[in-house]
Amino acid sequence: MIRVVFNQKGGVGKSTITCNLAAISANQGLKTLVIDLDAQCNASHYLRSEPISDSDQTVAGYFEDTLSFRIYPRELSSFIHPTPLENLDLMPAHEALDTLHGRLESRYKIYKLRDALSALEGYDRIYIDTPPALNFYTRSALIAADRCLIPFDCDAFARQAIDELMANVRELQADHNQGLSVEGVIVNQFQSRARLPAALIEELHAAGHRVLEPFLSASVKVRESHQAGKPLITLAPKHKLTEEYKRLHANLEAL
Repeated sequence: MIRVVFNQKGGVGKSTITCNLAAISANQGLKTLVIDLDAQCNASHYLRSEPISDSDQTVAGYFEDTLSFRIYPRELSSFIHPTPLENLDLMPAHEALDTLHGRLESRYKIYKLRDALSALEGYDRIYIDTPPALNFYTRSALIAADRCLIPFDCDAFARQAIDELMANVRELQADHNQGLSVEGVIVNQFQSRARLPAALIEELHAAGHRVLEPFLSASVKVRESHQAGKPLITLAPKHKLTEEYKRLHANLEAL
């Protein structure tokens, strides 16, 4: 199963959600891969204490290969690296993704990731982290994925963007990937005592959006997790937020 985590708005927790759900998947014995398509490389830095500096060994190297003919092209597995977590591998991003974007788009390489993932073996779950834009990389991920998760950070601007985001996903479903399903909205940085988050969530329900539970609480533990380079399941396995992630993961697996 391939899941893509996507929102056109930045700062909603895409990388954090991607990495923590993937880490729980791996912790439960599922062979799991994270693909980082964001040139900011947040997921890559989160999961590996030593980033891959050579772009040729990252997802940028893979896309660079698609732009030139090779008699013996490298398989996707050539760009995958282990992480310190058992059962969890990473295809890291690189800042070179920004410079490749225009060339990839102009030469219509939009289906290359889908085709490569369909031939990749050995993984039970694949999570794809995307940039905060509906660009070539995000479209490639949505075309390749089975399911889509949408982080939402209880912000009024994020609420305004959800309807447009859903329309974009539906258009891509119709044109390129009819098998893609939107699993729902993940409420992130939730503050139960504040009025605005509850009101915004009620608006999402009223608009017909599936809102997943449990909501992910706001916590400084997330920053500590980033700083340590350890997902919550390894840094603080008994923490309230970790338990929320575990329940969310269980609910997703049950869908």
